[in-house]
Amino acid sequence: MTTKMRKGALALGVIGALLLTGCAGGGGGEEPAANQETTGPQSGGTVHMLQNADFSYLDPARGWDGGVNAFYRLLYRGLTMQTSGDAEDPNAIVPDMATGLGEASDDGLTWTYTLKDGLKFDNGDPITSAEVKFGISRAWDPDIGIGSPYLKMVIDAPEDYQGPYVSGDLPTIETPDEKTIVFHLKAPFPEFDNVLSQANAVPFPEGTGAGDEFISDVIASGPYTLDSYTPGSSIRLVRNENWDPETDEVRKAYPDAWEFEIGIDPATIDERMIAGQGSDASAIASKISGSSLPRLQTPELQERTISADAYCTTYMSMNTSKAPFDDVKVRQAVNWAIDRATVQNASGGNQLADVATAIIPPAVTGHKEFDLYPSEGHAGDPEKAKELLAEAGMPDGFEFTLDIRSQPTAQAQAEAIQQSLEKIGVTANLNVIDTSIYYETIATPAKQNDAAITGWCPDWASSASTFIPPLFDGRNIVDRGNQNLAQLNDPEINQRIDEIRAMEDPQEAATAWGELDEQIMELSPIAPLVLEKGIFLPGENITNYYPSTNMTDLTIVGLKDPAKS
Repeated sequence: MTTKMRKGALALGVIGALLLTGCAGGGGGEEPAANQETTGPQSGGTVHMLQNADFSYLDPARGWDGGVNAFYRLLYRGLTMQTSGDAEDPNAIVPDMATGLGEASDDGLTWTYTLKDGLKFDNGDPITSAEVKFGISRAWDPDIGIGSPYLKMVIDAPEDYQGPYVSGDLPTIETPDEKTIVFHLKAPFPEFDNVLSQANAVPFPEGTGAGDEFISDVIASGPYTLDSYTPGSSIRLVRNENWDPETDEVRKAYPDAWEFEIGIDPATIDERMIAGQGSDASAIASKISGSSLPRLQTPELQERTISADAYCTTYMSMNTSKAPFDDVKVRQAVNWAIDRATVQNASGGNQLADVATAIIPPAVTGHKEFDLYPSEGHAGDPEKAKELLAEAGMPDGFEFTLDIRSQPTAQAQAEAIQQSLEKIGVTANLNVIDTSIYYETIATPAKQNDAAITGWCPDWASSASTFIPPLFDGRNIVDRGNQNLAQLNDPEINQRIDEIRAMEDPQEAATAWGELDEQIMELSPIAPLVLEKGIFLPGENITNYYPSTNMTDLTIVGLKDPAKS
């Protein structure tokens, strides 16, 4: 979840409902458009957000995509966080509630953090190490902990641990005093500070948040708290008076309030942002659709336009656990057949998308340039695909069900794939799922169908370790919150993931991730489609706005004139 661009930024996993108006992550652009620099952000007023789809969850243990992660930064704090979107290196991880980044033991298995003074929840209760431990331990709950998987992947919890509500205390997180918290890891993980910057590594009062308690209400630790929430319609955030800006070096929290208007047709959003009337002059939204781009040619609109680079890979996963996609030749045939140029056009053309042939995008360290399924103009090779289907014993093709989001671009991409596969006798039946529940649905193996169109963004840009393991490590397949949609469980791939993670030389690891990318694509568990870029049109009263196709930093956005909001 960039025309006038700055240095790239990143953060987060699954493409999200806010920035792709229905798909997860963080990238920055050049410098903001000129009119955004004429007046700095002023304190006060209300920023409006126009959205097609609702956020997946208010509870950060459950939600995990670029859009909702950006939203979470307004409400919640962690020990560490990705720095501000306007920083020289917006990918950097910095202390948040902790006084500094973690202190690792010599063997790398123990990490220690110290909390700042003066931290409070929105009700005025103090935040101590006990609340941090409790909030983090919620990630292991079998029903609630369906968000970011890294805590469970890295922290050395007992094998049968199921979170605080079921299992009680997590002994591998220690709190020797109110300010100190100590984590014990399964194996050395030099990027553990990045793990604690994830959305679900946030504090909550002990005993809270069981079941559906946080479905419609929250306990905030960040600069804003929930004033009202009407699912599918609106969210209003107001200042958390117990947030102390002296303890927070990243979040600027200029506006007094945020209002999210939800359920608006994407074409209507474009119309309102182009017109920029009334409160829409103080609004932001997801990227402009391809059909509206020709209208952005006037000097006034060009002045407001900001572009964002692609940091996320849009792809079609194929469920390798059952026919027909349990046959590698069938999966390879699909990769040969897809006309990626048509998918690119369906995604808004080359202004809004580049063709993808690898899993790791160029913006992420570890990217390797290769194309195992080449064709002229990326138009596909139906004849090669038919040969493979014949070898697989399916010369007449087959039918399958393709899960997609209820979002225009996603549906256009699916129709492009349909047309490509028809040429080889394969019928893709589309199953349209509401965007707000899409990621949870396809991440539940019992609910997912044969294939799905989704996207993946890096949870931190410095390493492809946030791309390959979540999507292709077979040991991470779970009943809920499963990100390995292809359900690939290849012992050789799993072993290689462990070997690369153990590499101490970052450059050696980066090269190895790129090589593993190519090795995985030989198995063809997914079909990379496009790298979706973004063109954004903020209201003329918005300033300090650095949009990203991965995760936009809302905490630094402000208004030039709060009185106009």
